[in-house]
Amino acid sequence: MTENFSPQRWANTLTLLLNNVHGAAAERFPVQVPELAKEYSRHRFPDDPVSLVAGDSLPTFDGALYKAPPGKKGWGIIYNNAIASPGRINFTIAHEFGHYLLHRLRFPDGLECGQQEMMRWDSEYRQIEAQANEFAASLLMPLDDFRRQIDGKTRPSLDDLSGCAERYGVSLVAASLRWLQYTERRSVMVVSRDGFILWARSSPAALRTGAYFRTAGRPPIAVPANSLAAQPDLLEKSRGQMTHDSDIWFAEPCEEIALASDQYDFTISLLHLERVIRTTRFDVAEDADDSFDVMARRLTGGG
Repeated sequence: MTENFSPQRWANTLTLLLNNVHGAAAERFPVQVPELAKEYSRHRFPDDPVSLVAGDSLPTFDGALYKAPPGKKGWGIIYNNAIASPGRINFTIAHEFGHYLLHRLRFPDGLECGQQEMMRWDSEYRQIEAQANEFAASLLMPLDDFRRQIDGKTRPSLDDLSGCAERYGVSLVAASLRWLQYTERRSVMVVSRDGFILWARSSPAALRTGAYFRTAGRPPIAVPANSLAAQPDLLEKSRGQMTHDSDIWFAEPCEEIALASDQYDFTISLLHLERVIRTTRFDVAEDADDSFDVMARRLTGGG
């Protein structure tokens, strides 16, 4: 059955297929998900393929997987055509393709993915959304190729990550989150708006040493007054870099690279801490990334 395959296994299967077809050719990236979804499903599941990938008016959803109407065969992947970012659209289509491969037998009428669905963030919904995100990220940004662009020990700039976002056809947030998954560095990404943290994500090395922000179910956390995120006037051409002393973002020095996004009205801060692991004043919490789980899908492009 389809659901016996993990998100990573599906992504790896398709990645190997694309590697065999394209090799190192320039057109290998970004992945052309609409064509891949229709062609692969037609060959693998000829009686139940993806027959349509299109934009439409979805005022309350970012994307959806719909069963074809009676008398027609297959499934439709629909994305909100009001989304302006090609990267968000690409991730949304890959996310819904993940639902098709992983969840269509469990949800025979399809799935709708949008911001309002966060209100029903029960354990089952949280699990299937995380699986679809894992599939989309792995398909669009294979780690072996990503590591060739930015080594795990490298301290990237936003330009480096923006280059990867362009290569893979995703948003800067999605590319940054993917880099945080494998980097050996102690780094934290913070997304803020109007002087308050919306959500944050830490690399494994940073999380292990207590460098994180927990926001879900708590009063809003203000960004530090001396941070770049709190001083947009210091950002030349909407971006900038600053080295901070201890007790600005954390109890230790860090470098902040910030980008103000006019399109989405938020600021991305990438915080690089020292490589040496220090004892901090924080204790690592099991749910340190809970706000990421709730918020990130909308900002990455998957919803």
